[in-house]
Amino acid sequence: PDKDLAAAPDGTSAADDFGDLLVSECFIPQIVYSTTFGYRSDIAEWNGKEPDDICDVFDLETFPGKRSLEKRPINNMEWALLCDGVAKEDVYDVLETDEGVDQALAKLDTIKDDVVWWEAGAQPPQLLADGEVVMTSAYNGRLFNAIVNEKKPFDIVWDGQVWDIDLWVMPKGTKNKEAAWDFVKFSTDTQRLADQAKYISYGPVRKSSFAKVQPDMQPHMPTAPANFKNPLQNDFGFWADYGDELNERFNAWLAG
Repeated sequence: PDKDLAAAPDGTSAADDFGDLLVSECFIPQIVYSTTFGYRSDIAEWNGKEPDDICDVFDLETFPGKRSLEKRPINNMEWALLCDGVAKEDVYDVLETDEGVDQALAKLDTIKDDVVWWEAGAQPPQLLADGEVVMTSAYNGRLFNAIVNEKKPFDIVWDGQVWDIDLWVMPKGTKNKEAAWDFVKFSTDTQRLADQAKYISYGPVRKSSFAKVQPDMQPHMPTAPANFKNPLQNDFGFWADYGDELNERFNAWLAG
C-alpha cells in the first residue's frame, strides 16, 4: 500500500521515506514511541553520578534505591538478557528457549527485592515524584510530560530503549474505504507527522518529517540521533507467539 501514500516534499517515495518502519503489509505506521528509564536527577547518594547505560538499572551498588518496573515480562525480559551478556540481535532467539527465560528471570532476581511494580502508564512519573523509587521504566511520553511540562527533577536513560510503533489499520470490507484511505494518507504525510510532534515526544516515522519538527522538541524524540544510538525494536511477532506462556512464567516468578 505504500505506493498509495503521499511522497515526501522532495519527491522521495513513501516506501523510501518510511524505510525500515514499513515493517508489515497489514498496517501503516504513525509514530515511534519507546519504553525506557527515567530517574531522579537529585539523588545525593549517587555522588554526582547519573545512569547512562541500561544496565545501570541492575547496578544497586553504584545507584542504590528502589526501582520500578512494569508488572509484565515484556521489556523486562529483554533488558535482563541484554544486561546478562546476550547480544541485542540474539535476544529474542534466546528468549524462545527455556534456558533463556531462566537466564532472564535469574538476572531480574538480582534486583527483585528492590522493585516496585507498576501497571498503568501514569504510575512511573508519580512514583518518581513521590520519592518511592529512584528510577523507573516508563513510556517516554510520560517522562517528557513530567520533565518539560511539570518541571520535575527527572532525566532519561535512552540507552537500550525498546521502541515500538503506533499504527493505522483498516477493517477488511469497510464501507468507507476511500475516505479512510484519504485520512491515512493525510495523517501520515510529512507535515502532519511533524505537526503531531508539537504535542508529545513521539517520533514521526518518516525521515523527511524530523527536520520539520520544532527545534525545541527534536531532542526529546526517541528517534533523535543522540537518543537512538542503541535501541531495541520490540518484536511484536515474538510476543504474539510467546506472550501467554511468558506471562505465566513471569507471574509464577513474581509469586515465588
